[in-house]
Amino acid sequence: MHARVAAATAIALFGLGVAMLPTPHAGAAGDDQLVVVAHRGASGYAPENTLAAIDRAAAMGFGWVENDVQRTKDGRLVVIHDATLERTTNVKLLFPHRAPWRVRDFTAKEIARLDAGSWYGRRYAGVRVPTLQQYMERVSHNRQSLVLEIKNPELYPGIEGQTLALLDKEGWLDSGHLRDRLIVQSFSAASVRTVHALRPGIRTAYLGTPRVTELRAYARFADQINALYTKLSPGYVSAVHALKGPHDKPMKVFAWTVNGADEARRVDCFGVDGVITNVPDVVRAAVTAR
Repeated sequence: MHARVAAATAIALFGLGVAMLPTPHAGAAGDDQLVVVAHRGASGYAPENTLAAIDRAAAMGFGWVENDVQRTKDGRLVVIHDATLERTTNVKLLFPHRAPWRVRDFTAKEIARLDAGSWYGRRYAGVRVPTLQQYMERVSHNRQSLVLEIKNPELYPGIEGQTLALLDKEGWLDSGHLRDRLIVQSFSAASVRTVHALRPGIRTAYLGTPRVTELRAYARFADQINALYTKLSPGYVSAVHALKGPHDKPMKVFAWTVNGADEARRVDCFGVDGVITNVPDVVRAAVTAR
């Protein structure tokens, strides 16, 4: 494995060296190693955003997972990516007359009845959509770390405070977790700003690629810029790194969703701090082979 270097040359500023994540405790988001995050769990090998997916990531030796959080009709937080249930569950079969099958139109009890695994493969038949509480219990059991995305916050007023309250109840807002085991992100700058205002100690990330001239404003409430990998360049990554975030540390960059070896090597050469991927083993193999 190669340590990240900090020489005074332009190439070194782009961060060619990396160190990979061999165990669930290596590659903490606060250190100088490349963090490999299993996107929606190891979703290349198990149904996304399920307990099976984070278990698969743990079994593969990956300590960081990513998820998406939304809210049910009766106010429960659940882990699912889409605003609707159709793509990843059998909701049309169980509730054929409830189109467009929006998460916010179903109770937690109704969602708990859904099969969230058969769409992916027969072996996962009967896998359920987890509540956020169930998900956090499993992540804690697996001793994993989490990039939690607040999804569609405009649909769920107050979801930031509700999410933080649950994290606090589950013991995830203590100093140890805040130091190197939790990142909260969103595509909504307002949502990220709200999280920072409510709990300034939390590491936060904005999903997107603000213009370089806008980065200083984001640095007031976001510790990271987590960007679509095709939007990144060495210059952009360096511009982010040149700024300090709200915790007075250099801002970081995670690239998503990187699923190919060539793409992994390319963003690694850009100097990104982390990679979010459906196939974490592919990324790990690609960058350790350099």
